[in-house]
Amino acid sequence: MRRRYFIYLSFKGTDFHGWQIQPNGSSVQEELENALGVLLQEKVAVSGAGRTDAGVHAKFMIAHFEADKNIVIDKFIYNLNNFLCSSISIISLREVKLDFHARFDALNRTYHYIISPQKNPFEFDLAHQYKQQINIDLMNSAAKSLLGKKDFSCFSKSKTQTYTNDCEVLKAEWTKRGDLFVFEIKANRFLRNMVRAIVGTLLEVNEGKRSAESIPELIESKNRSNAGVSVPAKGLFLVDIEYPLTGFI
Repeated sequence: MRRRYFIYLSFKGTDFHGWQIQPNGSSVQEELENALGVLLQEKVAVSGAGRTDAGVHAKFMIAHFEADKNIVIDKFIYNLNNFLCSSISIISLREVKLDFHARFDALNRTYHYIISPQKNPFEFDLAHQYKQQINIDLMNSAAKSLLGKKDFSCFSKSKTQTYTNDCEVLKAEWTKRGDLFVFEIKANRFLRNMVRAIVGTLLEVNEGKRSAESIPELIESKNRSNAGVSVPAKGLFLVDIEYPLTGFI
Protein backbone atom coordinates (compact mmCIF):
# COMPACT_ATOMS: atom_id res chain seq x y z
CA MET A 1 0.00 0.00 0.00
CA ARG A 2 1.40 3.36 -1.05
CA ARG A 3 1.78 5.87 1.80
CA ARG A 4 2.78 9.55 1.89
CA TYR A 5 4.74 11.00 4.79
CA PHE A 6 5.54 14.52 5.93
CA ILE A 7 9.12 14.65 7.14
CA TYR A 8 10.06 17.42 9.57
CA LEU A 9 13.69 18.51 9.55
CA SER A 10 16.13 21.30 10.30
CA PHE A 11 19.34 22.15 8.50
CA LYS A 12 22.25 24.56 8.53
CA GLY A 13 22.45 25.96 5.01
CA THR A 14 26.08 27.13 5.07
CA ASP A 15 27.44 24.18 3.09
CA PHE A 16 24.53 23.82 0.66
CA HIS A 17 23.60 25.50 -2.61
CA GLY A 18 20.03 25.74 -1.35
CA TRP A 19 17.20 23.26 -0.88
CA GLN A 20 16.66 22.30 -4.50
CA ILE A 21 18.84 19.80 -6.37
CA GLN A 22 21.58 21.58 -8.36
CA PRO A 23 23.56 20.20 -11.32
CA ASN A 24 26.91 21.29 -9.86
CA GLY A 25 26.43 21.72 -6.13
CA SER A 26 25.23 19.99 -3.00
CA SER A 27 21.64 20.51 -1.86
CA VAL A 28 19.49 19.49 1.09
CA GLN A 29 16.97 17.82 -1.21
CA GLU A 30 19.64 15.62 -2.81
CA GLU A 31 21.12 14.61 0.56
CA LEU A 32 17.66 13.66 1.83
CA GLU A 33 16.66 11.74 -1.30
CA ASN A 34 19.90 9.75 -1.25
CA ALA A 35 19.55 8.82 2.43
CA LEU A 36 15.87 7.84 2.02
CA GLY A 37 16.76 5.79 -1.04
CA VAL A 38 19.30 3.76 0.93
CA LEU A 39 16.88 3.14 3.80
CA LEU A 40 13.86 2.31 1.64
CA GLN A 41 15.88 0.51 -1.05
CA GLU A 42 14.11 2.37 -3.86
CA LYS A 43 14.41 5.67 -5.69
CA VAL A 44 12.69 8.34 -3.60
CA ALA A 45 11.47 11.76 -4.74
CA VAL A 46 11.18 14.45 -2.06
CA SER A 47 9.07 17.61 -2.41
CA GLY A 48 9.84 20.47 -0.04
CA ALA A 49 7.59 23.17 1.36
CA GLY A 50 9.83 25.81 -0.20
CA ARG A 51 13.04 26.38 -2.11
CA THR A 52 15.46 28.09 0.23
CA ASP A 53 18.44 29.78 -1.46
CA ALA A 54 22.11 28.98 -0.98
CA GLY A 55 23.25 29.66 2.58
CA VAL A 56 19.74 30.01 4.03
CA HIS A 57 18.97 27.89 7.11
CA ALA A 58 15.85 26.16 8.39
CA LYS A 59 14.99 25.52 12.01
CA PHE A 60 11.76 23.96 10.80
CA MET A 61 11.33 22.57 7.27
CA ILE A 62 8.75 20.13 5.94
CA ALA A 63 8.91 17.90 2.89
CA HIS A 64 6.96 14.87 1.71
CA PHE A 65 7.85 11.53 0.16
CA GLU A 66 6.06 8.27 -0.60
CA ALA A 67 6.88 4.67 0.22
CA ASP A 68 5.27 1.23 -0.08
CA LYS A 69 6.69 0.04 3.20
CA ASN A 70 4.98 0.49 6.54
CA ILE A 71 7.52 2.62 8.40
CA VAL A 72 8.27 2.20 12.10
CA ILE A 73 8.67 5.91 12.72
CA ASP A 74 11.05 6.12 15.72
CA LYS A 75 13.43 3.53 14.31
CA PHE A 76 13.26 5.10 10.85
CA ILE A 77 14.14 8.59 12.16
CA TYR A 78 17.07 7.18 14.13
CA ASN A 79 18.46 5.35 11.10
CA LEU A 80 17.88 8.26 8.75
CA ASN A 81 19.76 10.66 11.01
CA ASN A 82 22.70 8.25 11.01
CA PHE A 83 22.82 8.35 7.19
CA LEU A 84 22.59 12.12 6.91
CA CYS A 85 25.42 14.62 7.29
CA SER A 86 25.77 16.66 10.47
CA SER A 87 24.18 19.74 8.85
CA ILE A 88 20.75 18.05 8.57
CA SER A 89 18.62 16.69 11.41
CA ILE A 90 15.31 14.82 11.12
CA ILE A 91 12.85 15.91 13.80
CA SER A 92 9.79 13.76 13.16
CA LEU A 93 7.68 11.91 10.59
CA ARG A 94 3.93 11.88 10.10
CA GLU A 95 1.67 10.07 7.64
CA VAL A 96 -0.60 12.29 5.54
CA LYS A 97 -3.21 11.76 2.84
CA LEU A 98 -1.85 10.83 -0.58
CA ASP A 99 -2.96 14.12 -2.12
CA PHE A 100 -1.61 16.33 0.69
CA HIS A 101 1.31 18.41 -0.64
CA ALA A 102 4.12 19.92 1.45
CA ARG A 103 4.38 22.97 -0.81
CA PHE A 104 0.96 23.62 -2.31
CA ASP A 105 -1.12 22.92 0.79
CA ALA A 106 0.90 25.15 3.13
CA LEU A 107 -1.22 27.97 4.55
CA ASN A 108 1.66 30.24 5.50
CA ARG A 109 5.35 30.32 6.31
CA THR A 110 7.39 32.28 8.85
CA TYR A 111 10.98 33.47 8.49
CA HIS A 112 13.39 35.08 10.92
CA TYR A 113 16.27 37.30 9.90
CA ILE A 114 18.97 37.56 12.56
CA ILE A 115 21.27 40.55 13.03
CA SER A 116 24.24 40.64 15.39
CA PRO A 117 25.36 44.18 16.31
CA GLN A 118 28.91 43.06 17.10
CA LYS A 119 31.48 40.60 15.85
CA ASN A 120 30.74 37.19 17.33
CA PRO A 121 32.65 34.10 16.11
CA PHE A 122 29.85 31.81 17.34
CA GLU A 123 27.26 33.65 15.27
CA PHE A 124 29.37 34.26 12.15
CA ASP A 125 27.56 31.72 9.93
CA LEU A 126 24.16 32.29 11.56
CA ALA A 127 23.67 36.06 11.67
CA HIS A 128 24.36 39.21 9.67
CA GLN A 129 26.92 41.33 11.52
CA TYR A 130 25.68 44.92 11.33
CA LYS A 131 27.57 47.52 13.32
CA GLN A 132 25.30 50.56 12.99
CA GLN A 133 22.98 51.62 15.81
CA ILE A 134 19.56 50.03 15.36
CA ASN A 135 16.30 51.95 15.82
CA ILE A 136 13.67 49.20 16.21
CA ASP A 137 10.76 51.64 16.50
CA LEU A 138 11.68 53.33 13.23
CA MET A 139 12.02 50.05 11.32
CA ASN A 140 8.78 48.70 12.80
CA SER A 141 7.03 51.86 11.64
CA ALA A 142 8.26 51.13 8.10
CA ALA A 143 7.43 47.41 8.38
CA LYS A 144 3.74 48.15 9.02
CA SER A 145 3.40 49.12 5.35
CA LEU A 146 4.23 45.52 4.39
CA LEU A 147 1.11 44.10 6.01
CA GLY A 148 -1.78 42.90 3.86
CA LYS A 149 -2.11 41.53 0.34
CA LYS A 150 0.11 43.37 -2.13
CA ASP A 151 2.22 42.93 -5.25
CA PHE A 152 5.77 42.57 -3.87
CA SER A 153 7.60 42.69 -7.21
CA CYS A 154 9.92 45.39 -5.85
CA PHE A 155 11.39 42.85 -3.43
CA SER A 156 11.67 39.92 -5.88
CA LYS A 157 14.40 38.75 -8.20
CA SER A 158 13.44 39.38 -11.81
CA LYS A 159 12.62 36.64 -14.33
CA THR A 160 11.28 34.19 -11.74
CA GLN A 161 8.75 31.59 -12.83
CA THR A 162 5.80 32.67 -10.69
CA TYR A 163 2.18 33.09 -11.79
CA THR A 164 1.78 36.15 -9.56
CA ASN A 165 3.85 38.34 -7.29
CA ASP A 166 0.95 38.96 -4.91
CA CYS A 167 1.61 37.88 -1.32
CA GLU A 168 -0.33 38.43 1.88
CA VAL A 169 1.95 39.43 4.75
CA LEU A 170 0.41 38.62 8.12
CA LYS A 171 3.23 39.78 10.39
CA ALA A 172 6.36 41.91 9.98
CA GLU A 173 8.07 42.93 13.19
CA TRP A 174 11.51 43.59 14.69
CA THR A 175 12.33 42.51 18.24
CA LYS A 176 15.48 42.40 20.38
CA ARG A 177 16.34 39.00 21.80
CA GLY A 178 19.35 39.12 24.07
CA ASP A 179 22.19 40.63 22.05
CA LEU A 180 20.51 39.90 18.71
CA PHE A 181 17.93 41.74 16.61
CA VAL A 182 15.31 39.54 14.94
CA PHE A 183 12.99 40.42 12.08
CA GLU A 184 9.98 38.05 11.94
CA ILE A 185 7.85 37.94 8.81
CA LYS A 186 4.87 35.66 8.18
CA ALA A 187 3.05 35.38 4.86
CA ASN A 188 0.97 33.01 2.78
CA ARG A 189 3.82 32.83 0.25
CA PHE A 190 7.19 34.40 -0.45
CA LEU A 191 8.93 35.45 -3.64
CA ARG A 192 12.52 34.57 -4.38
CA ASN A 193 14.91 36.79 -2.37
CA MET A 194 11.92 38.67 -0.89
CA VAL A 195 12.83 38.58 2.79
CA ARG A 196 16.46 39.53 2.26
CA ALA A 197 15.45 42.46 0.03
CA ILE A 198 12.89 43.63 2.59
CA VAL A 199 15.46 43.54 5.41
CA GLY A 200 17.99 45.41 3.28
CA THR A 201 15.39 48.08 2.59
CA LEU A 202 14.39 48.40 6.25
CA LEU A 203 18.05 48.81 7.20
CA GLU A 204 18.19 51.72 4.75
CA VAL A 205 15.30 53.24 6.71
CA ASN A 206 17.34 52.68 9.87
CA GLU A 207 20.31 54.47 8.28
CA GLY A 208 18.23 57.45 7.14
CA LYS A 209 18.69 56.68 3.44
CA ARG A 210 14.92 56.49 2.97
CA SER A 211 11.93 57.36 5.15
CA ALA A 212 9.53 54.92 6.79
CA GLU A 213 6.72 56.72 4.95
CA SER A 214 8.28 55.92 1.54
CA ILE A 215 7.63 52.16 1.71
CA PRO A 216 4.06 52.22 0.25
CA GLU A 217 5.32 54.19 -2.77
CA LEU A 218 8.20 51.73 -3.17
CA ILE A 219 5.82 48.76 -3.17
CA GLU A 220 3.55 50.53 -5.65
CA SER A 221 6.49 51.01 -8.04
CA LYS A 222 6.92 47.21 -8.46
CA ASN A 223 10.52 47.97 -9.39
CA ARG A 224 13.29 45.92 -7.76
CA SER A 225 15.92 48.58 -8.48
CA ASN A 226 14.06 51.00 -6.20
CA ALA A 227 14.44 48.76 -3.13
CA GLY A 228 17.48 48.15 -0.95
CA VAL A 229 20.35 45.72 -1.49
CA SER A 230 19.67 42.17 -0.32
CA VAL A 231 21.31 41.28 3.00
CA PRO A 232 23.47 38.11 3.26
CA ALA A 233 21.71 34.73 3.21
CA LYS A 234 23.41 33.50 6.39
CA GLY A 235 21.07 35.50 8.65
CA LEU A 236 17.87 34.00 7.23
CA PHE A 237 15.99 31.10 8.86
CA LEU A 238 12.76 29.35 7.92
CA VAL A 239 11.15 28.77 11.33
CA ASP A 240 7.55 27.66 10.82
CA ILE A 241 5.04 26.33 8.27
CA GLU A 242 1.32 25.90 8.90
CA TYR A 243 -1.10 23.47 7.25
CA PRO A 244 -4.80 22.64 7.46
CA LEU A 245 -5.39 19.72 9.84
CA THR A 246 -7.57 17.94 7.29
CA GLY A 247 -4.56 16.51 5.43
CA PHE A 248 -3.11 14.55 8.33
CA ILE A 249 -3.91 10.93 9.14
